Amino acid sequence: MLSPQSTQVAIIGAGPSGSIAAALLKQHNIDCIVLEKSTFPRFSIGESLLPACMESIKKAGMLEAVEKANFQYKDGAAFHFDGTFTSFDFTEKFSSGAGTTYQVQRGNFDKVLADSAQEQGVEIRYQHEITDVNVSQAKALLSVLDTDGNPYQIEADFILDASGFGRVLPKILELEEPSCLPPRKAIFTHITDNITDINYDRNKILISVHPTNTQVWYWLIPFSNGTCSFGVVGEPEFFEHYSQDNIEALKQLAIEDRNLQQLLAHAKYPNPSGEIMGYSANVTTLCGRNFALLGNAGEFLDPVFSSGVTIAMKSAELAAELLIKQFNQEEVNWHIDYSDKLMKGVNTFRCYVEGWYEGTFQNVIFHEDSNPKIKQMISAILAGYAWDEENPFVAEPERRLKVIAELCKP
Repeated sequence: MLSPQSTQVAIIGAGPSGSIAAALLKQHNIDCIVLEKSTFPRFSIGESLLPACMESIKKAGMLEAVEKANFQYKDGAAFHFDGTFTSFDFTEKFSSGAGTTYQVQRGNFDKVLADSAQEQGVEIRYQHEITDVNVSQAKALLSVLDTDGNPYQIEADFILDASGFGRVLPKILELEEPSCLPPRKAIFTHITDNITDINYDRNKILISVHPTNTQVWYWLIPFSNGTCSFGVVGEPEFFEHYSQDNIEALKQLAIEDRNLQQLLAHAKYPNPSGEIMGYSANVTTLCGRNFALLGNAGEFLDPVFSSGVTIAMKSAELAAELLIKQFNQEEVNWHIDYSDKLMKGVNTFRCYVEGWYEGTFQNVIFHEDSNPKIKQMISAILAGYAWDEENPFVAEPERRLKVIAELCKP
C-alpha cells in the first residue's frame, strides 16, 4: 500500500454536520477531507428543520444557497389529539434568534449544503468507504476504499465522525451503549397529499397523537411541491396489529385519526415506504484525544421534536470552534467545551421527549388555558434553542416541566 495521505481533519460523512463543520474549518484555512460513502442526493429522514439551525447555516456561508432552493417555509409546529388542536408560532418565543426555517426533502437539502461546502473549496470524496480507523497514536489513521474498491489510507490530526445513523466510529471503536429510551419503530413514506382543506397550515409540521394510544404519534411534514412526508412512530408491538405492508399500515393509521382521515382523503401513495427501529442511540464518550462524534453518530433521541438536525449542526459548530483554537495552539478541553456543552441541549431535548411519552408534556402542550410567557419559553425549546440557559425551561428542564405538568393535569 502507498504511504498514507495526510490532512489536518478527516470528516466521515457529508450530511449537514459534516458539510457545515468542513465549511467552518475551511474559513480558517484548516485542511480537511470529507469522506462520504454514498452519492448525493440520497434519501434521509429528519425533514423538518428548527429555526435554531439557521444560525449554523449562516455561519457556514450557506444561507443564500438554502434560501434559493425553494424549500417549504416553516414558522412553527401544530399538534392534534382527538379533536383538540394547538400550535406554536416560533416567531413568538423566549430566545433571540431566527423564528422561521424550512421543511426539506433531505436528499435535495443535504446536496445544497454539500455543494455549497465544495464551492467554498472543501474536498468531498463521494463513494469512499471507511473500513477501519486507528486512533491509538497521536495522529489517527483511516483505512478507506475508493470508488473503484482500491484501498488507501489517510493520516489525520483529528477525525470528526458525521456519519449519522451509519455510526462509523462508535461501531469500529466499540463506543456504542444502549439508549435510556425504550426501542421504538417508525414507518414512513412520501405522499402526494392533495390536501384541499383551507384551514390546513403548510407552514407548520403537524404532530398528531393516536386517538386511543398516546404512545403513538404521526408526523405530517409538507413540502413546497405538493408532497408530504408522512410517518408514524410507536413501540414495535403496536405495529403487529397492522399489515406488514407499511403503505397499507400507514393508510389504515391515517383513517384512525379523524383529522388526518379528512386531510389525506385524496392522498396518493406512489413511493416505497421506509422503516427504522431501535433508532435511539447512545455512546460511552463523544470525544477522544483525536476524534469527536457529531450529531446522530453520537446521540440520537427521537424524531418527535425534529431535534436531530439541530443537534447535528450545533455539534459541528462546537467541534469546529475547538479545532480552530487547537490548530492555533490554544488550550482546549474537549470534554468540558464539547461534550458537556453539547449534552446540555441534548439533555434538555431528552427531558421533553421523555415527558412526551410519559404524557406530562402532552398535557402541557394541549392545555387550553396556557400562560403566554410559559408558552414562549416552551416555543423556544421546540424551535431548537435548547442551549439558551436564560430560559428557565432549559436551565432546569426536569423541575420546570414537573411543576408546569402538575398545573396542567387534565
